[in-house]
Amino acid sequence: MMKKVSYIQALIREGEHQQQDFKFGITDSRKIARSLVAFANTDGGRLLIGVKDNGIIAGVRSEEEYYMIESAAQLYSKPEIRFESKAWKEEGRTVLEVWVPPSPLRPHYVKEEGQLWQAYVRSHDENIQADEVIIKVWQKLKQKRGTLIRYTPIEEELFKLFQSKDQITLRDFRKSARITTSQAVETLANLIVLRIIEQVVASPESFFRITPE
Repeated sequence: MMKKVSYIQALIREGEHQQQDFKFGITDSRKIARSLVAFANTDGGRLLIGVKDNGIIAGVRSEEEYYMIESAAQLYSKPEIRFESKAWKEEGRTVLEVWVPPSPLRPHYVKEEGQLWQAYVRSHDENIQADEVIIKVWQKLKQKRGTLIRYTPIEEELFKLFQSKDQITLRDFRKSARITTSQAVETLANLIVLRIIEQVVASPESFFRITPE
């Protein structure tokens, strides 16, 4: 008779992905804040504290780790991150599950060294710094008025570029159209808001493509 797989074991078998991250332990609230912020800014997600990257259960080492998560959510994140947590017993050890829903308040930022605030997004199993285009899109989505675009030589150059390439970078567009970074960011963000193009977040550089029909 097959042994029943527990809830935590089933999650661990999924591995790390867009909505799941393993943490062996918490020694730095700032680092954990990056995961919380990335989940809140993207599709939401789950942290399993006390699980190594290879899926081995090590267990939460002290109650202090929970308070470090609270600190990450309240002191190192702006706006504050809302989360739910539950402790599970597995193999005689405690695994702390922390769930962060996608946030209507995005963008959320992490307080980095030197009082610098940086936004992150989640892509596959990575937390990636949000670039200028992502932040501009968030700003436009918060505006009450709609997005109006005109078909100018800049947009014309962009679509010419898409005829020769399936995907382009911000740098490709800026160089091809011979425009400033701010002009390129504004144009791409407008077209993303209108769902004409989409951004695929990747490290070290994101790319853009025509939105599939």
